[in-house]
Amino acid sequence: MEVNFCSSCGHEMENRDVDGTIRRACTKCSFVHWGSYSIGVGALVVKEDKVLLVRRAQEPGKGYWTNPGGYIEQLEPIEETIVREVMEESGVEATVRGIVALRDQPRSIHNLYVAFEMDYVKGEPIPDGVEVDAAGFYSLTEMETMNVAPFTQWLVDVALRGKSDGLVVDEQPIVPLKGYGLFRA
Repeated sequence: MEVNFCSSCGHEMENRDVDGTIRRACTKCSFVHWGSYSIGVGALVVKEDKVLLVRRAQEPGKGYWTNPGGYIEQLEPIEETIVREVMEESGVEATVRGIVALRDQPRSIHNLYVAFEMDYVKGEPIPDGVEVDAAGFYSLTEMETMNVAPFTQWLVDVALRGKSDGLVVDEQPIVPLKGYGLFRA
């Protein structure tokens, strides 16, 4: 889909060379449309060597078992997004430990997916009945007979066999940067 009108001032857009790349740019103001992006998040919550999975009740992925997750809201910090998504989809309370995997999918809407390792706090998995119709903690053996989505299979391997703490929240950066979500190795 081509952007025809400026989201800043409403005037028509045109194709223009911006730093060697043809981009949509406003004919009136300095606005440049840099592209279309979405950021998804996923949770890897492990309890007693079992991973929290939910079964999708809607497309995309209806009928597949996946890790809980979703998309960030415009003004929501990413670490709040994943805590909210886990609670909404499964009723489980979990806290962010760190970022342990990324998936990059360049396409018409460029998708970046950030996988978080999370600490189980409390709660028994209960599906929300809208986005997911089943939820639970499952072992690798149990997953062998389940319809686990391929990408989730990869993430489960990261959760159970990963050998890194990944990127962790920098709670005391050397310079306070209000409003930033900072993670470091």
